[in-house]
Amino acid sequence: QVQLVESGGGLVQAGGSLRLSCAASGSIFSINHMGWYRQPPGRQRELVARIFSTGETVYADSVQGRFTISKDDTKRTAYLQMNSLRPEDTAKYYCGAQVYTTDYGDYWGRGTQVTVSS
Repeated sequence: QVQLVESGGGLVQAGGSLRLSCAASGSIFSINHMGWYRQPPGRQRELVARIFSTGETVYADSVQGRFTISKDDTKRTAYLQMNSLRPEDTAKYYCGAQVYTTDYGDYWGRGTQVTVSS
């Protein structure tokens, strides 16, 4: 089994910063990519940022230049540094990963709430 555990959410004022962490554990042979997704109230889950095993990154247009995704392969942990936060960034943030155990599978964490006050 694979577990993804997020941490680092909270309440912050507009313009502030937060750093999210996602630690993967379990019977992992390799990780193809890890990413952060968010789901605002009443809306669908959307991709925020993704980082591949090669280090290549992808960002949603709405966070480009404000958020930075990174990873520490030795810790099997991905990070999302969020700067210049806006009220519209308020959402539950989920970590997702494509992991190879005996086959490739997609896994999700339980999420962490980020609330940005105006």
